[in-house]
Amino acid sequence: MYGLNLGRSSNEGNMTALTVDTVHTYTLDNAKIHHTDRYELVHNDPSTPILRRGQPFFMAVRFKDGRVYRDFTDDIKFVFNYGIKPDPLQGTKGVVSLSKREIYTGDKTRWDVIVKGSDGDTLTVEVKSPVNAPVGAWNLEILTSLQSSQPGDTITYKHPETIFILFNPWLQSDTVYMAEENLLDEYVLNDVGKIWVGPMANTRGREWVFGQFDALVLPAAMLVLERTGLSGLALGDPIKVTRAFSKLVNCNDDQGVLLGRWDGEYDDGTSPSAWTGSVPILEEYLNTKLEVKYGQCWVFAGVLTTLCRALGIPSRVVSNLVSAHDANDSLTVDRYYSPDNEEIPYDPRNPEGEDSIWNYHVWNDVWMARPDLPSGYGGWQAVDATPQETSDGYYQCGPASVEAVKKGVVGLKYDVGFMVSSVNADLVRWKEDPNALDGYSKIDCNRYHIGRMILTKHPFVFDPNGDTDKENITTIYKPSEGSKDERAAFYLAAQGTHRAKRFLDVPDAASSPVSFELQELDRINIGENFSVSINIKNDSEEVRTIQASLSASSVYYNGVKAHLIKKASGVFKVQPKSSEFLKLTVKADEYLEKLVEYCIIKFYTIATVMETRQTWAGEDDFQVIKPTVQILVERELPLGLSARLAFQIKNPLKKKLTKCKFSYEAPGLIKKAHNVPYRDIGPEAEATWEIMFTPMFAGPHKLVATFDSKELTDITGSVSVEVVDG
Repeated sequence: MYGLNLGRSSNEGNMTALTVDTVHTYTLDNAKIHHTDRYELVHNDPSTPILRRGQPFFMAVRFKDGRVYRDFTDDIKFVFNYGIKPDPLQGTKGVVSLSKREIYTGDKTRWDVIVKGSDGDTLTVEVKSPVNAPVGAWNLEILTSLQSSQPGDTITYKHPETIFILFNPWLQSDTVYMAEENLLDEYVLNDVGKIWVGPMANTRGREWVFGQFDALVLPAAMLVLERTGLSGLALGDPIKVTRAFSKLVNCNDDQGVLLGRWDGEYDDGTSPSAWTGSVPILEEYLNTKLEVKYGQCWVFAGVLTTLCRALGIPSRVVSNLVSAHDANDSLTVDRYYSPDNEEIPYDPRNPEGEDSIWNYHVWNDVWMARPDLPSGYGGWQAVDATPQETSDGYYQCGPASVEAVKKGVVGLKYDVGFMVSSVNADLVRWKEDPNALDGYSKIDCNRYHIGRMILTKHPFVFDPNGDTDKENITTIYKPSEGSKDERAAFYLAAQGTHRAKRFLDVPDAASSPVSFELQELDRINIGENFSVSINIKNDSEEVRTIQASLSASSVYYNGVKAHLIKKASGVFKVQPKSSEFLKLTVKADEYLEKLVEYCIIKFYTIATVMETRQTWAGEDDFQVIKPTVQILVERELPLGLSARLAFQIKNPLKKKLTKCKFSYEAPGLIKKAHNVPYRDIGPEAEATWEIMFTPMFAGPHKLVATFDSKELTDITGSVSVEVVDG
């Protein structure tokens, strides 16, 4: 930190107010700290600051004419503005007066600026945004004047760069905080995933490029936010934002992103099956400001995931195999038959619509606290952007607490009853019966048909050729089918739904002065050395003897330990009111030969305070970053003409790769998926494989490729291609 010049000038009477020359936002440095360094806008020229709310970031302010900031002479105000009419009462304007204060006020709901150093005409400050700040594009103004000056003598500097503020799931005081921080690599930072589509018998994982770091995604997200109609602090509330997104991703009520279509007629747009990612859809939406044709449930879910992850809301795609659409809130899917056992092709007791069963249906889970609900209903929340039924007068659904869905607590907002039906409705068959009270008698009830399996992508795992990355989360949404708990939850839901009561027979129903912290580890590229440490802090008044060990092991994706890589242990003393750390350094040669599939390494640590017998254990894991498949193809291709496509991979290991295979898929560009065996690749050698192909459809496309071998797996790559007709 640079020492501040806080003295008074002998010629203050001749001084003029400071004039800001430039503001340096340390865009890339801040981005690394804020987990936003993968956003393309951060690396553009000029760069765009992308920051997470509630977390400090640095700026340097340089003044003109060599003027030096003096705390007792100069008055500087930092003004942060959001939207057209910023208002402090609405949370869209923050005004902070700079002073010699070097600690924050402690109010997490206000903007705060503290001085970090001064070097001649340059002042370095640290800024912290409110933990509940509206997310989106902010603008900065700096107002300078002399403390003795009259009103109106203020000089205003308007910073030319937009500053994006995002949700912060790494911060405990943020509503979207996720305690298992390692999961954020999947649910916020992973930009390529899988969506399970198809009927129960042959469902498959389809790759989807979320692309949330693409340069156009945040501007597109800002357009969507603008069209939600939300204002003020509601723009920082993930409950309201995700509910509005579920309405705006479809265009049934407003100027939303996608128009849904299911009849196979797509000549005036793009077939839903031709999309491989969200970026081309959001690009068209941003450029035209019109709805994009066409989408289906999994396309809506893919786009919603992109918007949520781009803004920092943990999100995943969920596929429900054999999914119910309950049109009358009865918690049943009803089939009707005539006295001759002929199926009646409509619902005679619901003239407004009829129930249906989808082979599969896809929606989203988003992660957040739910301060608007009783305790215990935070965590994963179901949000569905596919327009099926209206909620509060609009085609929107959720966020519905997944825990509430599982328990059948339909009285909690939003749309819990609809989601209960989707995953756990009874399939009921009715027959015309003149002796029945309402003309129909129940002839069959299948309690096992709906919600046969609920799938999402497994964290950290990616299998380009199969479904080993499939995670079955059925029991998160409902108890085991047919169990007492499942029926109890179902009947509880029925008690809270008026129509269900008519359709179903409802039965009666310790702190310590010594603390330990496992250091967070940065991303590590395969072949690089890394280190990890335990920080031990002794706040007591006595010397403490610590017995500690720290080990690194390779693990399979299910957490089963494979090989011990390295271990460090020792006994040492920690002086009163002081800290020590135990560090483990792992060289590349020590772990490369011991990695197993997906290259996950887990750290285990245990420490005991000998004097008090206090014991602490912790663990953390990370995935070694591997090289990508380089895809060589012209970015603009003529429709119907042959073109060259090549894949390159460099072996980062000092041993031969065997049983190699390239896989690639580009729906709408190249017919079906391809798996191509390849020769062995020597140590640290490069390999290239190429084909000639003919593009199938015009329009923007994503081509996704993978590389597999016995020694190195889960290598992926993707590229955007524009196919031009004529």
